[in-house]
This record gives sequence, C-alpha cells and structure tokens, in this order.
Amino acid sequence: MDLDSGTSSTVGARVQAIPGRPAQHGALYQFKQQNLPACKPVLTPATVIATFLLMGFIFIPLGLITLRASNSVVEIVDRYDIECIPEELRSNKLLYITDDSISKNCSRFLKVPKSMRAPIYIYYQLDNYYQNHRRYVKSRNDKQLLHGLGDNSTSSCIPLESSGDLPIVPCGLIAWSVFNDTFKFSSGSSELKVNRKNIAWKSDRNHKFGKDVYPFNFQNGPLIGGGKLDPNTPLSDQEDLIVWMRTAALPSFRKLYGRIEEDLDADDVIVVQLMNNYNAYSFGGKKKLVLSTSSWLGGKNDFFGVASLFIGTFCMLISIVFLLLHVKNPRPYGDAMYTSWNKKSSSS
Repeated sequence: MDLDSGTSSTVGARVQAIPGRPAQHGALYQFKQQNLPACKPVLTPATVIATFLLMGFIFIPLGLITLRASNSVVEIVDRYDIECIPEELRSNKLLYITDDSISKNCSRFLKVPKSMRAPIYIYYQLDNYYQNHRRYVKSRNDKQLLHGLGDNSTSSCIPLESSGDLPIVPCGLIAWSVFNDTFKFSSGSSELKVNRKNIAWKSDRNHKFGKDVYPFNFQNGPLIGGGKLDPNTPLSDQEDLIVWMRTAALPSFRKLYGRIEEDLDADDVIVVQLMNNYNAYSFGGKKKLVLSTSSWLGGKNDFFGVASLFIGTFCMLISIVFLLLHVKNPRPYGDAMYTSWNKKSSSS
C-alpha cells in the first residue's frame, strides 16, 4: 500500500507540474482517476454466513405468505372455442366462424368450486395470439384516437387507414381486430348483472382517447375484422376498445371484460350464454372464459411465492454448507502464520 501511495503521489506531482493540466482537486478529476472514497467491506466467513441466513429468514416466510394469498384466490377457467362448435362442423372451423347463417349462440355451465366473494372479475383469455408483433403494435394512430379526423397522418395504419376514399376512425389493425365475443351470466332463476364500467385504465380514458372523437367509417370495408363500435358513443366511453388497444406482451394474455358484484356460494351452477363471434380459428388460437376473485396481492399467480421459497431455501443451504466448511477448516482472518511469506521465513 505504501509503495502504491508513493508512486501515485510522485506521478501526481509530475502531472501537476505540467502546464495546462487541471489541478488534482474536484470530484470529476478524482472520479476519472478512480480515487473517490469507497466502502470496501471485508467478507469474513461469519459475515457471509450471517448474510445468507438473513436472506433465508426473509425469503422463506415471504414465499409462504404470497403462496397463501395466491391459493386463496378462487378461479374458474373454461375453454369454449371448441365446445361451442357443432359436432358436424368441428372438422371445418373456418366455415363455422365465417358463415353468418350459422348460429353462434352457445351455453356453458360452470360449477363454483368454493365460495366466491364479490367483486368477481370476468376475463377473456386468448392463447397463441401475438399482439406484440411489430407491425400489429405500430398499426394505430394515437393522435387520431385523441383528436379524431383533425389528424390526417394515418400512414402508420396502412392498409386500414381508409375505406371507400373516406378515413377510418379508429384506424389500424389493433382497432380493426377488437374482440367481440359477448357473455351473459345467470345463477338459478336470477340473472347475474355484469358491471362493465371502469374496466379500462383511468389514464387511458382521460388522456389517450378523445371525449369528442366518435367512430367513423369503421368496419365498412369488404373485410370485417372483429367487433363493431357504436358511432354515437365517444371513444373515451368505449372501454372494450380501450382495454383491447393496450396490447399484450406475451402470446397468452387475459383482458378484463367486467365484474360480477354478487357473492357466489360453493356448488352454485353458473349458466353462461355467449356469442362465439371472434375468429381465433384461422391462426390456431384458443379462447377461454375466466372468472376469478382477488386477494391483497392481486390475481392467482404462484410464481413469486415459488421463486421466493426457492431463493430462501437456496440461501439457507448455502449458509449451512459454508458453516460446516468453516467449522471443519477454520482460518482466523489476518493471522500471519497462514501467510505464504511467514511459511517461507520459518522454513529458512
């Protein structure tokens, strides 16, 4: 250390003597020369073992708590895209979904496994649907969604920027492919009312979709995508569209459809009347209906709990291994008898 300090001071004196060089003061110079004060903890065996033990004591209870919260969520998942096709048409799914003369009505019966406390969230889930494709994500015009026909720069929406020489509002593939399956729920002789308000982010409703912007010339072309929009309702109030326009990052995703604000008891049977309109068959997609409660941690997701348990268990095992090694082969830190220089001196 003394040799290094002397050398650096000598070099510093020479540098300071050179005209035009900056003075060896100030944080910038010290940073460039890596002379800033820094904390350099000494990792003794006791410190390392205690650190891993502490991490284990933190992560294992955290994993157990989050797993308990996840397991408290009651979830019903029903795949309906195949079951809602008549038996004679299951070999030709595209004919079924593209032929308007074929009824798309379908009934599903869901049994409640445990009591579900309100609010009960309704999601639709799509699998093998790549909303994160680059051309799909870019096929929209945010200025048009906020200001309407006043913005004419819709080149990003090609080929769905206009139809019949008239602009389309909202333009682009994302809006064109909006999900349009519908669901109605009943239990026993009573209908379960679905609250479809406030399903979209408040920031999206207030700042990304205009209150004076209305759908115009939408789904009027020869090729119809997903659902249609009410031309008399502003985009800021069409929350189905707003939810759909927030694209998913993964090919399997869920989007909020609404909420049932009634409690359901165990073994209740929910009758779902749905319209199987959305074409997920042309690309091998899957459609599912999800009913779920929530906990203080959100929906059902075991990943964080399992990951915390794994990290905590791993840290505990590492600390035990280090402790056994330290007990078997102790080495007092800084003892001169363990240095190679001292061994050479004693042998000579």
